[in-house]
Amino acid sequence: RGRHLKEPPAVCSCSTFYFIETSPGVDEVMFVEKEPAERHSIVSWEQKNSCVLPEDLKNFYLMSDGFHITWSVKFDDNPMPLGSMVINSISKLSRLGGSSAYALPSAPTLADLEDDMDKEGNEDQPEKPHFDSRSLIFELDPCNGNGKVCLVYKHTKPVVTPDTEIWFLDRALYWHFLTDTFTAYYRLLLTHLGLPQWQYAFTSYGVTPQAKQWFNMYKPITINTALLSEEPDSFVNKLDPNKVFKSKNKTPVIKKKLPAQPSGSQKSHASTTSSKTPSLSGNSLRKREPQT
Repeated sequence: RGRHLKEPPAVCSCSTFYFIETSPGVDEVMFVEKEPAERHSIVSWEQKNSCVLPEDLKNFYLMSDGFHITWSVKFDDNPMPLGSMVINSISKLSRLGGSSAYALPSAPTLADLEDDMDKEGNEDQPEKPHFDSRSLIFELDPCNGNGKVCLVYKHTKPVVTPDTEIWFLDRALYWHFLTDTFTAYYRLLLTHLGLPQWQYAFTSYGVTPQAKQWFNMYKPITINTALLSEEPDSFVNKLDPNKVFKSKNKTPVIKKKLPAQPSGSQKSHASTTSSKTPSLSGNSLRKREPQT
């Protein structure tokens, strides 16, 4: 099993890390080590964006300027990337909403594409973020192109308040609430092991069938099991990982030789065949004779 790290990082749960390394089929765990962010970098970011980082996220950056762990599983003796846990560095904590959605002249911005029907909150979820000046939105995790996890300041007028929330923006530009604090989101990230599309477990439409299989194999019980499947017992791991990742060794085929027949039986069989042949041909000749 490949190993690309010295010790589990201080900002990573040791139990989660150990769980990944000891899970069946896991071939490689890679940790990108990052130095603590400089305090002046955090201050510069706050001045540039006219807002103050939440205290828990600021403390995180002072321990590690971002976070990145990936892990793979082994299929047919080849590693296949599967899990990914990412938190952008302070320099990549970029704002969403101000730039054009498409690289074309006079292209609409995200604020122009905002759905008016999706603006108001409901009893179950708080008010959704806005791409215009009413909210400040910063990208925490690009989610491998499956959406974006964002740090959201929802109250910017008359001044930006330090209250923040973590939201998931899917590829259709719909918002889904995740947590009230960065610390709570970080725990979610660890408990879901960075499995593909895990953020969609907190949407109304849930994860894809393929992602659901990975959930069942590596994290049978999650915080939001009701959204994984409609069947109550479907979160139980029904697959045997030891069989799934077992190398396919071809069993050599043993050819059996038929026992040789005695020479006498071969002669009798040949004589029987030759004796039947003229009889059959004679019968066929008789049937072709015209009746008089």
